[in-house]
Amino acid sequence: MDEASKPEAARRARAANVRTALVFASIALVFFCGIIATKWMGGPVTGISVMGVAVLVFLVFAIGRSLRK
Repeated sequence: MDEASKPEAARRARAANVRTALVFASIALVFFCGIIATKWMGGPVTGISVMGVAVLVFLVFAIGRSLRK
């Protein structure tokens, strides 16, 4: 690896790390909000439904974004 490509490789690695951190943070946020929604809306069936829909939307978004590239 020559000296000119080292900063570019470091920039790409940092961008990949930031993307990964954002994905993990969004997963945690979805589950956190789902738990709050479960307590707010009532029973466990509602909670499972809210969490299922949230996970489904997240997966559709993530898979769609991967297919677009």
